[in-house]
Amino acid sequence: MFTKNNQLIISGFFLAVLTGLGIGYLLFHSDQKTEMQDSAEHVHAGESVWTCSMHPQIRSNEPGECPICGMDLIQLSSSISSDPLVLEMTPEAVKLANIQTTIIGSAAKSDKTLILSGKIQADERLAASQVAHIPGRIEKLYVTFKGETVRKGQKLATIYSPELVTAKQELLQAIELKETNPGLLEAARKKLEYWKIPIEQINEIEESGTIQENFDLRADVSGIVKNRRVSVGDHLKQGEVLFDMVNLNRLWVLFDAYEEDLADIKIGNLVEFSTPALAGEIFTTRISFIDPVINPQTRVASVRGEIINRNGLLKPEMFVRGILKSSVSKDAQLLVPKSAVLWTGKRSVVYIKVPGNAPAYRYQEVVLGDRVGNNYLVESGLNSGDEIVTYGSFTIDAAAQLNNQQSMMNQWVNVEEETSETRPDYKASTSEVFQQQLGEFVQTYIDFKDALVETSVGKSVPAAEKMAAQLKQIDMSLLQGEAHIYWMKQLRILEAHTEKTLASQDIKEQRKQFLFLSTGLINAVSAFGITGERTLYVQHCPMAMNDKGADWLSYTENILNPYFGEEMLTCGIVKEELNSAKNEKPVN
Repeated sequence: MFTKNNQLIISGFFLAVLTGLGIGYLLFHSDQKTEMQDSAEHVHAGESVWTCSMHPQIRSNEPGECPICGMDLIQLSSSISSDPLVLEMTPEAVKLANIQTTIIGSAAKSDKTLILSGKIQADERLAASQVAHIPGRIEKLYVTFKGETVRKGQKLATIYSPELVTAKQELLQAIELKETNPGLLEAARKKLEYWKIPIEQINEIEESGTIQENFDLRADVSGIVKNRRVSVGDHLKQGEVLFDMVNLNRLWVLFDAYEEDLADIKIGNLVEFSTPALAGEIFTTRISFIDPVINPQTRVASVRGEIINRNGLLKPEMFVRGILKSSVSKDAQLLVPKSAVLWTGKRSVVYIKVPGNAPAYRYQEVVLGDRVGNNYLVESGLNSGDEIVTYGSFTIDAAAQLNNQQSMMNQWVNVEEETSETRPDYKASTSEVFQQQLGEFVQTYIDFKDALVETSVGKSVPAAEKMAAQLKQIDMSLLQGEAHIYWMKQLRILEAHTEKTLASQDIKEQRKQFLFLSTGLINAVSAFGITGERTLYVQHCPMAMNDKGADWLSYTENILNPYFGEEMLTCGIVKEELNSAKNEKPVN
């Protein structure tokens, strides 16, 4: 059954999703595709851009009214990035989502707080057994119940021992013969001393010359009776246990530490702890021992501290709750609030506000370290001074997903399947400068493809870096109208997956990104063409990506498979030719 808290959590989740959908609708409503394309045709690079606050897909180089809703257009800040990882929003959408941000900074020293549970235990080193040093029969017990306090030297029991009576008689006889056989007297005395008979009692026997049949057994140590093992009338053997004793003046505090916390716990760490039995009392101890073995059932290790039990306030088996503050860094560390982080599997995502007048937020994957209170240590992905979203991240992510941008749930930018029949043809209106720049990018792509064929990370990473640098050299302002819109769509794909490629040292992950890169580049080359007369072959492997199939571009007709390398080097077919010589602009 759902509890009230479960229902509130689920309701909050759906509310955030619906809010994201609503904002996505406000931001990226695609039913007005014609108006968006018509307005984009009038936007030229380097000029002021005007947009609608409710329909930001509308772009114009001059003020006017929105063709969708009739509202006055507002001037768009030129500081907003065209990065495909950046989501642009209107102030109205930000206000609707109640987005809140925080500027993060470094902490001079970070302490990780661990909450430990455990209980009080007796110090095993102070446990002792009270034994009978002589054989005999118990005539009387002076300590009769478990938990009774015993002091060292206290009378515990009276014992009748025939062996002791005989030993005392031997002592009196040895006294009579001490002139002729002094060694016999010494042996008789030693026998009684070994039985723990006090020297005073031995001297009393020698002086009085009388023998007592009963012997008083006294405590060897102070402590609490943990267990009584005998009763009146029991016959004891020498060394038999009468009582189990434990001293509670010093106690152990045993905490349970989970595996993932053990790295932050060191010998000497200070722990403050309390117990429900003593409300308001705070005790302190230091870690003196860490169990080297993990309990296979509970998956915890015992961590031990010691404490002097003043006034006997603490008692074994009391439950305790401890707080351990472990220093996790000596240097300045960057902290990010817990509320700013979106989680999906092993990936952690935050949104960074892009500087500028108009609100825009950039998707950023981060690597997080230990949790410190309500924050996480940042290992990579953020810098001090970044302004991150601490409330409303999920709403932004939902809107980004609707816009086919990289998001928590959409790790890769979606690539629409297009064929040679459905791809647009803008070659006639595309400048040769743009075609040359696109051709130079194709060459860096081919170098990256060759590195994948060789299954060489040592070559693929530098090739990907060159590919990313060359992509930035392509001047999008050389395209206008629908061609510009189509290129921006492919550019978003190329930029996003080039960045993902650079972020990975795993050849398998690079090949996955290569699939998306290839699809976007095939679309671009088919639509815009490249300079030169070399033929580009679209090649296809039906077994790539778990038999889903994948394409790539090559300047050679023979198959060299980048998705498998030497495993299946020649697996594939030539699917299509993109021949720049056949696609030259008509001569006027």
